[in-house]
Amino acid sequence: MCALIVGGFCSFMNFHHTKRSLMLLTHKENLLKFSWLLPSFFSFFLFGSTVKAAAIANWHFDSNRNHLDFTTDKNIQPKVQLLTNPTRLVIDLPGVKLEYPQTSQRVGLVIKDISIGQFNADTTRMVVTLAPNYTFDLAQVKLQEESLNHWSVQLPKPIQLTATRPNILEITPTQWSISPTVSDNSTLFAGVIPMHSPMKALEPQIKALMNRYSFLKTGMFFLDLDTGDYLDVGGDRVFPAASTIKLPILIAFFQDLDAGKVTLQENLIMRRDLVTNGSGTMQYERVGKKYTALETITKMITISDNTATNMIIDRLGGVTKLNQRFRNWGLKDTVIRHLLADLRGTNTTSSQDMARVLALVVNNKLVSPQSREQALDILRHTTIHTLLPAGLGKGAVIANKTGDIGFLIGDAGFVTMPNGKRYLAAIFVTRPYKDTRGRDFIRQVSQLVYDYLNQTNPVAAVGSPNSATR
Repeated sequence: MCALIVGGFCSFMNFHHTKRSLMLLTHKENLLKFSWLLPSFFSFFLFGSTVKAAAIANWHFDSNRNHLDFTTDKNIQPKVQLLTNPTRLVIDLPGVKLEYPQTSQRVGLVIKDISIGQFNADTTRMVVTLAPNYTFDLAQVKLQEESLNHWSVQLPKPIQLTATRPNILEITPTQWSISPTVSDNSTLFAGVIPMHSPMKALEPQIKALMNRYSFLKTGMFFLDLDTGDYLDVGGDRVFPAASTIKLPILIAFFQDLDAGKVTLQENLIMRRDLVTNGSGTMQYERVGKKYTALETITKMITISDNTATNMIIDRLGGVTKLNQRFRNWGLKDTVIRHLLADLRGTNTTSSQDMARVLALVVNNKLVSPQSREQALDILRHTTIHTLLPAGLGKGAVIANKTGDIGFLIGDAGFVTMPNGKRYLAAIFVTRPYKDTRGRDFIRQVSQLVYDYLNQTNPVAAVGSPNSATR
């Protein structure tokens, strides 16, 4: 009888072990099957998985051959990308835990060093950093699977950047020295978008609208990304930034995320000196509460939380470091002078500066494609739709950030129209305190530009019934 019981128990355990092995094998096959999907989906899939992460077994860089070898205890799928400022070849190992502190290996004068660290909760990142004025041809980087858990990366010879070989990946302040109001075809806005000509047919409608709202002071800049046509009315005029300052702060965060300086899952503590009033709900939570960085930047943008903004400013090194970074991007007017809430409007920017940030982001000049998409997705979920979004046609999508400190309102965004056309939009208005006519003005400007670019719907005359219905 005992033998029968023991035998039955062993059979059950063998069946359970076989079933579990088949489930694990199926799960592993699914991971391999979906490993080439979009990075954002892939990241989500890994975060949602309960499978134990793989670990780095060992790695070695041969500086004589520019050859990197690494092994893991499980099969994984590395992802390679090239980042800038400075130039770095990044090798992400999704599903891999480092299990020891970040380490680095000094290499030489051109390939300066290679480091490995935990990028986020489920990804280990290896970074090869080059000296200034050097880059790699990413197409020549050879990633090779030597065996099931063994990978090698053969690096090409670094390319020295010269006057005859412009670095299309690097951005320097001199690229922004040309005024975007010049209609020369060779002019580049933000160093990346060829300028074509002003939207002449639209200017009379905009001027008529400004005459109707003559008590408002405005600055605006719109740029068609497909044709290079633009509308510039006081685009370089400096205004209080209000909460639009959170747009470049968001991009600075994702730039540090690409560099491995921050992670989305790290915890940020809501300190008393960072809690402030104004917009947002975090101010009503207890001091000392922890939020992930992802939660914090999301609240900073979607509900324009001022306390969240101060926490991110603090995490990125403070006001001085952020202002220096903004200058490095070529922003002439964007300066943080005061933590939020800046109700007096001491923090400043301009329509051109806001458009410049967006132009650099959508052209992959500040952050990686994956970070660009995640940042834009957060911006698409803002909760205030009464300014630029209110003037858009059905089916249009905007990634934008608004600002409102009573006497000033502003909005900056990246618009994608149903016909596929894309354009940048930025506008600021000073008004009598909380006067709703300022909001109406921005909505009507947004509608005029949208209809002009849509082409299927002629520009509505200012004051016509159609111009007041959206």
